[in-house]
Amino acid sequence: MSSPSKRREMDLMKLMMSDYKVEMINDGMQEFYVEFHGPKESPYQEGVWKVRVELPDAYPYKSPSIGFVNKIYHPNVDEMSGSVCLDVINQTWSPMFDLVNVFEVFLPQLLLYPNPSDPLNGEAAALMMRDRTTYDQRVKEYCEKYAKKEDAGAPPEEKSSDEEVSEA
Repeated sequence: MSSPSKRREMDLMKLMMSDYKVEMINDGMQEFYVEFHGPKESPYQEGVWKVRVELPDAYPYKSPSIGFVNKIYHPNVDEMSGSVCLDVINQTWSPMFDLVNVFEVFLPQLLLYPNPSDPLNGEAAALMMRDRTTYDQRVKEYCEKYAKKEDAGAPPEEKSSDEEVSEA
């Protein structure tokens, strides 16, 4: 079996070869951003997000940490931190999965099939259960406001400091 660092390198190369725009953070291969497009046939289809990925030292035996940098309206994504609540990433991760699975299967599935009974964003979960049409409209508004292609390319430091100022 190959070492975790070899596997990390392989998975990252595979992700880069799969039409995903990947931007490294610092010099290592443990932190990077991936440009992620919302799945077709969903209220997220116009959105483009910058997703931060951190690979733990024990990857692939331990799951990657995934978070949206620009805002997204979703019951299972914390609106402020961008943290993702997804069982397959958090609890049921297996070394059989790789980074391409995260972006081609897990995140699209999360956006297509939100789970309002396990929310990180209680407001989004309640709205989704109460009024799906208004929920879908709010998702589209967030896509227009926060998830344009240029938002996915914006330096995260600027965005997060703006959010901190507006929250204060």
